[in-house]
Amino acid sequence: MGFKMRYLVAGMLCLASCWAQAADDWQLAKDENGIKVYLRAVPGSPYKAYRGVTVIDTDMQTLRRLMENAAEACSWIHECKEQKLLRHEERQAWTYTRFNTPWPVTPRDSVVHITEYEKRDGVIRRELEAVPDYLPEEDGYVRVTRVDGFWELVPREGKVEVTYQVHTEPGGSVPSWLANKFVVEAPYNTLRALRERAQ
Repeated sequence: MGFKMRYLVAGMLCLASCWAQAADDWQLAKDENGIKVYLRAVPGSPYKAYRGVTVIDTDMQTLRRLMENAAEACSWIHECKEQKLLRHEERQAWTYTRFNTPWPVTPRDSVVHITEYEKRDGVIRRELEAVPDYLPEEDGYVRVTRVDGFWELVPREGKVEVTYQVHTEPGGSVPSWLANKFVVEAPYNTLRALRERAQ
């Protein structure tokens, strides 16, 4: 291999390593009441991804029941106005959710496909993916165009470590102050409310 080729390969490997490091560059934004919220920039998006982490003094079965009841889950999901189960097939579910937004921002709704995986070590992961075209758009609502994320439940000596990570493209126009507020409040308030219900 010639010198130029080795130099090019080395440069490409370095660039790939830098991208991988940047992709996992989470910054702590809030640490309160046993809940940590991290934020991360997403290439090509003006909206940051968020990750909330906490430990809940409960069992896996309780958390699964709370998450699988779509209508009741609205009571602990941040700014959820209404949620219903559209379809359920084994370890997959499709839900429709309406969200509250402050005036003058048009309320949002979303259709999300949830796929659950259970690992050998007892870890449960619920993958979240927006499917905006699953239902026709509703009058008075702007459809959320992208949701990429997951819930992860890890058993920890009689307790459960819960991670809630999401990147959202809310569709339409959202003021920067609201977007910046949402990415911190959504995981924090959701995990706090879930913990209160579970314990």
